[in-house]
Amino acid sequence: MMSATECVASLIESFQNRRPLRSGSLIVTLYGDAIVPRGGTVWLGSISQLLEPIGINERLVRTSVYRLTRETWLQGEKTGRRSYYSLSGPGRRRFEQAFKRVYFGNGEAWDGGWTLVFLGQLATAERARAKEELEWLGFGAFASGVLAHPRMHRSEALGVLQELGMAEDAIVLHSEASEPLAPKALRLQVRESWNLDQLADSYSRFLAQFRPLWKALSEGHALGDQDAFIARTLLIHEYRKVQLRDPQLPEELLPTAWEGRNARQLCRNIYREIYQGAERWLDRHLETAEGPLPAPAASFYQRFGGLD
Repeated sequence: MMSATECVASLIESFQNRRPLRSGSLIVTLYGDAIVPRGGTVWLGSISQLLEPIGINERLVRTSVYRLTRETWLQGEKTGRRSYYSLSGPGRRRFEQAFKRVYFGNGEAWDGGWTLVFLGQLATAERARAKEELEWLGFGAFASGVLAHPRMHRSEALGVLQELGMAEDAIVLHSEASEPLAPKALRLQVRESWNLDQLADSYSRFLAQFRPLWKALSEGHALGDQDAFIARTLLIHEYRKVQLRDPQLPEELLPTAWEGRNARQLCRNIYREIYQGAERWLDRHLETAEGPLPAPAASFYQRFGGLD
């Protein structure tokens, strides 16, 4: 059996062997998991120092941050010769939507309602753009020009369309619950609208990747603070990638044996075990224009049902 340290080395090797190496996505993970809870702004050099052991060198960090700024994920500010970056307004919205899924899951029970978005009145290019944004939030296509979600509030869908300047040309409705909540026809429609088999395979790969680390930690193998930070970052990075494709469907609409449940349990267990070491590493290496980053906000400790 591998030690916990060997498991982290294996995770780093797996990340480095991927092509293309999506450093920008890893930086978004770093912001969401570590920087936003501590004020949200950090010196560019701090990012390079943190990610270099994972295989992201300073040049690649600078290139990726530049691209993220152009894509409106990040915004920068210079103080002297140093550059400090934080999430932009649109970047924070995307962060809040994506990372809420990671740390808090499905949340409240499903009431049986659906939010429906009709895009038929939009021009072809606008329709494609709106569809892309809504599918990123987990909407599925029920028919040509009609997207649906069982959990997303009508106001959230309207907010996306307003940001795109398309709210007046789309129709957003919310349906009432029916009985039963998940009849056979609806479950079949769900399987057509969302590729649950592919999603289940992604969860299975996540479980295979991180179960050795949990086994090592469970048997008393400790991690140093740097390895704890690396493991936590890669854990959330890989889990977030699957979550971005997960529409967060209610239990009533999911298969009985759903690997997403096991994946969430595993992610929560590992995170709770290693987060303190990772925080100590961040204390020593993240820097703002005023000095070290502040301590995490109280909401940080509510992740995964409570960290303490």
